[in-house]
Amino acid sequence: MMRRRRLRALWPLLGLLFPLAASASEPPPVVEFGFLSGQLSMKLAITALEACEAQGYAVSVAVMNREGRLSSFVRSPLASPMTGEIAQGKAYTSALTQAATHQLEGAEGVSYAQGVVPVRGGMPIQAAGRFYGGIGVSGAPSSVDLECAQAGMEAVQEELEFLDF
Repeated sequence: MMRRRRLRALWPLLGLLFPLAASASEPPPVVEFGFLSGQLSMKLAITALEACEAQGYAVSVAVMNREGRLSSFVRSPLASPMTGEIAQGKAYTSALTQAATHQLEGAEGVSYAQGVVPVRGGMPIQAAGRFYGGIGVSGAPSSVDLECAQAGMEAVQEELEFLDF
């Protein structure tokens, strides 16, 4: 009799454990994505712009979210208007491929995709195992464009690393 009471007391616990075991092997029904706030996106873009201007270059900087949508954009007053389109193309390329644009230089088929700019100066925005989008810089020599994008990333890296989800 005492044994039966103990078993009955365990039934609710077993009911709790089995759903957990079943759900551990199933993929979650909802996937969480992180998007940069407008403020953080602008901080990233402005820091990259300032890094290039400090070296004497008039540039445009674009930040795209993970879907390839424009999140922020800044342009030096003296930057050529075409730098805006190129910066957006670099950011778009990194956002969609999750890769630095220079890694795609010469890749077959990439140049056929509309809006893709596979030249140095774009990089993915990622931290702590999460992907947020891409940044693109245009108007300086491409190696400097990349340095400026990296400066922008360094400015927000710590904030991204310690986000709570």
